[in-house]
Amino acid sequence: MTQLADLQSRYASADFLSFTEVAPDFITLKITTPFSTATVALQGAHVMTWQPKGQKPVIWLSKAAKFAPGKSIRGGVPLCWPWFGAHATEAAYPGHGFARTIPWTLLDARKLPDGRVRLEFEPAMNDTARAQWPHATSARNSITIGQELVIGLSTRNDGKAPFQLGQALHTYFEIGDIRQTSIAGLEGCAYIDKVAGGKLKKQKGAVSFAGETDRVYLGTTGCTGIIDPVLKRTILITSTGSRSTVVWNPGAEKATKMGDFGRQGENKMVCVETANAADDVITLAPGETHRMTAQYRVIKHG
Repeated sequence: MTQLADLQSRYASADFLSFTEVAPDFITLKITTPFSTATVALQGAHVMTWQPKGQKPVIWLSKAAKFAPGKSIRGGVPLCWPWFGAHATEAAYPGHGFARTIPWTLLDARKLPDGRVRLEFEPAMNDTARAQWPHATSARNSITIGQELVIGLSTRNDGKAPFQLGQALHTYFEIGDIRQTSIAGLEGCAYIDKVAGGKLKKQKGAVSFAGETDRVYLGTTGCTGIIDPVLKRTILITSTGSRSTVVWNPGAEKATKMGDFGRQGENKMVCVETANAADDVITLAPGETHRMTAQYRVIKHG
């Protein structure tokens, strides 16, 4: 029995869930609730889309995104885990870890009493991933789809020694126009400006965009809001277990070189990432579990 047929058989009674093989060995789930729809790839337990009923999509997926085993998807919510950015000692290891490019196993899919749908995944560690991450570790990614989208990434240290954990929900949000978009909630925060060579700066006022932006805001907690006058909405991001917020837009020149953004795709997206990165990585003691969550919801402008 193929993996697709097995999933279809296991969840035959789940009227809220369907499976599609969109490319060879690349399976996606479509979730339908009374409140919203979503698609999730088994690879990376990767939320690809989320769209509340009667609204524009909230999660951006590039029209030029490619779907292939072992290749990261441009858009959605890639999981950066178990490190963020370049590996601390091994330059050949993949940036942002391997979680987004390995298969994950669907452990559970259920409809909650209020109509929301919850999915739970665990990574199917292959030999390459084990070689790059030799620590005894359990991980889970839970995704709850309803009027809000909630993603929770849990990591447990099953070994006998502590290790450092870097991570991010590298979420791409759909916006009307990057030049008119701003981000509130980071005022006064220190940030590492990667475009300026890693200089440490302090945010003054709301974040606005005038070209390539790549920043790690340190010591952040609570809420941020993506204020979008074009789509007449604010996307509210509420995080727990997160010490950092990453803000990223590649700008036109870099997006063109990447090749999978689509024509002027960078104007229609911004990444605001719930993270533990740079100076804010987590040290996880033996037997300890860390859970990082992000809740996304839409507030319409009058």
